Amino acid sequence: MQVIKYILFLCFFGFLIATDYSNPHSHEHLHENLHIDGSSISLLWIIPFVGILFSIAIIPLINSRFWHKNYGKISGFWGLAFILSFLFYFGLNPLKFYLLEVYLKEFLPFIVILIALFTVSGGVLISGSMKGTPFLNTFILLIGTVLASWMGTTGASMLLIRPLIKSNKGRKSKTHIFVFFIFLVSNIGGALTPLGDPPLFLGFLKGIDFFWTTTNLFLPMISVSIPLLIIFYIFDMYLYKKENLNFNNSNINLKIDGKYNLILIVFIILSVVASGVWKSDPSNKLNWFIEYGGECMMTYGAFFQVSSLLFISLISLKITPEYIRSENDFTWEPVKEVFKLFATIFITMVPAISMLKAGSDGPLAPIISLLTDLNGNNINIMYFWVTGGLSSFLDNAPTYLVFFNTAGGDPAFLMNEGSRTLLAISAGAVFMGAMSYIGNAPNFMVKSIAEENKINMPSFFGFMLWSIIFLLPVLLFFSIVFF
Repeated sequence: MQVIKYILFLCFFGFLIATDYSNPHSHEHLHENLHIDGSSISLLWIIPFVGILFSIAIIPLINSRFWHKNYGKISGFWGLAFILSFLFYFGLNPLKFYLLEVYLKEFLPFIVILIALFTVSGGVLISGSMKGTPFLNTFILLIGTVLASWMGTTGASMLLIRPLIKSNKGRKSKTHIFVFFIFLVSNIGGALTPLGDPPLFLGFLKGIDFFWTTTNLFLPMISVSIPLLIIFYIFDMYLYKKENLNFNNSNINLKIDGKYNLILIVFIILSVVASGVWKSDPSNKLNWFIEYGGECMMTYGAFFQVSSLLFISLISLKITPEYIRSENDFTWEPVKEVFKLFATIFITMVPAISMLKAGSDGPLAPIISLLTDLNGNNINIMYFWVTGGLSSFLDNAPTYLVFFNTAGGDPAFLMNEGSRTLLAISAGAVFMGAMSYIGNAPNFMVKSIAEENKINMPSFFGFMLWSIIFLLPVLLFFSIVFF
């Protein structure tokens, strides 16, 4: 399997760079010089990041066939342009540091959990005589929204996307179904637990109580998801009647094959939770699996997660009958596309994240200044919109972490006196990941799977237009009411 080869290459690449066979501590003195100073770099460093985003947005509009044949080369161009520029300006050791930090510490766990959930959910065949009526479609979106907080937005998306595609094969107008699926199942539904979305899991690791999000984001999640479900039902009913359809779901005869893969999904969740609670003392290098420059690049907990998830994926491939994946139209193309594009997105957004971390001393100071009033008090509605706006285009997990630290970074304070600020940061990172295809990991996966099944999904800007029309007014009302 080609994707597994990519993963093995990343692991080999990490060991090759991180290992100094002559002296295992020879890089420790470099610690102070490895991080780039976000306060002293130019905004020009975000050109490669903007370049890959505009490539994703514009080239498919100009020539979609060229894009689908060459997206890997285009992504590689922007990634290589950034790496060579970085090497020339900052030097070899900082480049090694960020390659390891991005690809071993961040990208590898990200892509492996996607592969595991994609593989295992692709081994579950939900069949029957389901027809895509407005009621059934709304019900599937509701179920996915509920499941997303407990099995992750990616897990819920990958489990339900194929049944939704099959039940709507008889529909002509169905783009809207998968746009709202991204809104609700791939994003908003993940708001209630740290298992739901990566930003909340980072908050959990920083000391936020597991059920703080459940109690504090329950009403916000309901306030956003219910209006969207109502809007979807009305819109879907209008298009359903326009097609003069009369589907009958009185005798569905639902059947699930590959049930053992549902057990494997539970093991995926347990592996992620175990790796998160496997606390490693940063001062104890015995807990570090890979280090460079005196910093941990992979803990044993993270190594356990990656290894166990790959093992679970291989088990699923081994035990799942071929007819199930065939019936699900299962291919590796969506994973390959996400891998090749996000590999570049992750490395090219390093300068942007560094600029944000520099706060009021960096080139993005005008954005940071929006977060407090003249007396230094937090403006919670701005925390929501700034965190959410940046999460729409940057990875929402590090964006959450930046503003978590900007708000003080003390979990005890943020869960009590600063709870409205933490609510704003959490809701912004989770809800507004739905504003673009790259706002959250499953968004692009859903798009790719839908397009593989001959469903015309909106372009990058087209999807944002859907978000602006349907999602933004709901979020605007929500932010006014809550903040």
